[in-house]
Amino acid sequence: MKYLEYKGYSGSIEYSAEDNLLYGQILGIQGLISYEGVTGKKLEADFKEAINSYLSDCKAAGITPEKPFKGSFNVRIPSKLHQKAALLAMEAKISLNNFITESIRSRVMKEAR
Repeated sequence: MKYLEYKGYSGSIEYSAEDNLLYGQILGIQGLISYEGVTGKKLEADFKEAINSYLSDCKAAGITPEKPFKGSFNVRIPSKLHQKAALLAMEAKISLNNFITESIRSRVMKEAR
């Protein structure tokens, strides 16, 4: 799936055959910000307008906009997998955090090919 990108925000691209309409929502934040368009260009314009409106509304209200994909998240894995990963990280003389980061990076790069 391809995504729209603007000002650090990512948005989905979906199609409704019933409505003959492209639509999407901002990803990686708790708030619901959606957009739509009958063409790709109109979808992208509405996406950018939605983000600009969100940022403007936050500024006017004196609140900090949500930052998507902050770089930290909790993951629950089986204890045996945790142990194996921790031991491999120790053997490599790196932190478990760096081990996990490199593991994810490797998988993401493999998928991007």
